[in-house]
Amino acid sequence: MPEAFTFPFYYSPHRIAIFAARQLQQEILSRGIVGHNFGLDPQNLKNSIGKMFGVLVVKDEQGKLGFLAGFSGKLASSNHHSDFVPPVYDLLDPSGFFLKEEEIINEINRKIESKESDPKVSKFYLEHEKLVNKANLIISEFKAEVVKRKKLRRSARKIAVETMSKSDYEVLHEKHKLESLQQQFQLRELQEYWASEIDKSDQNLQSILEPIIQLKKERKERSAALQKRIFLEYSFFDCNQNSKSLNEIFHKEMDVVPPSGAGECAAPKMLHYAFKNNLIPIAMAEFWWGESPKSKIRKHKNYYPACRSKCEPILKHMLSGTKLDPNPLLENTVDFKLDVIYEDSALIVINKPPEVLSVPGKTIEMSVLYKLRLAFPDATGPLLIHRLDMSTSGILIAAKNKEFHKDLQAQFMGRSVEKTYIAVLDGIVQNMNGVIDLPLRVDIDNRPHQLVCHEHGKRAVTKYNVVEIRDGRTRIEFHPITGRTHQLRVHAAHSKGLGCPIWGDDLYGIKRDRLHLHAEQLKFIHPETREPMVFKIEAPF
Repeated sequence: MPEAFTFPFYYSPHRIAIFAARQLQQEILSRGIVGHNFGLDPQNLKNSIGKMFGVLVVKDEQGKLGFLAGFSGKLASSNHHSDFVPPVYDLLDPSGFFLKEEEIINEINRKIESKESDPKVSKFYLEHEKLVNKANLIISEFKAEVVKRKKLRRSARKIAVETMSKSDYEVLHEKHKLESLQQQFQLRELQEYWASEIDKSDQNLQSILEPIIQLKKERKERSAALQKRIFLEYSFFDCNQNSKSLNEIFHKEMDVVPPSGAGECAAPKMLHYAFKNNLIPIAMAEFWWGESPKSKIRKHKNYYPACRSKCEPILKHMLSGTKLDPNPLLENTVDFKLDVIYEDSALIVINKPPEVLSVPGKTIEMSVLYKLRLAFPDATGPLLIHRLDMSTSGILIAAKNKEFHKDLQAQFMGRSVEKTYIAVLDGIVQNMNGVIDLPLRVDIDNRPHQLVCHEHGKRAVTKYNVVEIRDGRTRIEFHPITGRTHQLRVHAAHSKGLGCPIWGDDLYGIKRDRLHLHAEQLKFIHPETREPMVFKIEAPF
């Protein structure tokens, strides 16, 4: 039996939770979920989507063990399926307020759409636009004429000053001043006239749009009121059956609006049901079942932690008073020896061990940078030029002053540094070499995970060469062209990349003894001597 409940945001499932999960998986396989296509049949991928499931091992008041099952969101457009815990609040209840109010809002949307597609509205928009364009053209042409006349007057005066008498020149100059004033007056009149015409058109357009504006205002007010009521209805128990709503958890305590879908994940649903029914949580695990989403990396049957943005504030309340396993990330403060493989007057080259931070984290000071500052107290500037993920081992470069740091950093930013990583992948890569070009951005709902995002992501490019395939795994060389966060890990694991996560990847694959990713070689120009430098450290796996 576990000594404490699962720390939900970073864990390896306890064997009792794995036992429960396998039982649930077998039941899903044998019974299926009517109306939901998980994408497990290659011949039937239309409208398929995977789903996150959870198991919560519990003990009742008599000490009997069992487990609860839950799923995130909806299944087959329903919140209720036999043998799964119900939602904390059922938005799909036909007699509830949500569907009724949603239909009113949908009717408002239909009215807005109907009015906006009215030919009269389109005609007024077009006429208003033509009027504005016409006014701008006329004023622009008049301004051009003013400029032209000004140049002609200046040219005439330049000739006149040499050919005319002083009195005649003064008469000409006064005439030109009067002409200039008249044109300025005419320009103001022209601008005022067209401003008046546009204002009349604006008023006519506004009168046409007023019903639409009022409908949009009503929609906004109803939507805000509906959202607020939802935040109040979603209320979660802790182990002492103290209840807090989404509004209290997010708005009052954190001063943020609850994110969309908060409270719909498997973990809070299962824990709420357990506490509501006087069941004691023992262990928990959540696993993905089915096809991966297009942006995130989800592997069929793999276990995943609870999400941060939606679940962490809720679970913090729900698990207050519950003894938890320690947070492994906060415990990783192990000391290590700084392995310097090269040093001169300009730079330092380090072999970073795995599971060590490059720079201090929010709660962990122990890092390569911390050790560098102790070992080289006379060095100035930021020191480290680049970083490696905590789980990645290999070559790191540091500069001894700001000037050398700036030079080396420019080489990295200019992509002139040649980088070679060695990795072992959990699976067989089909092509022996190639280029992966998938843009990445942070998953704001679940930091530090990264997403493939073609709309908002930053370009990420990786070249690769397969070294060896053995025992169902692929040894591979990565040559990253860009340096995005988790670039190699996502490019390896994503279905549009290589589709094979790095062996031991606790974020995008399965946690094992270590992440099998190593920064093996770096080529760059020495910032002081300008000589080419090459450093290589063989992968320890």
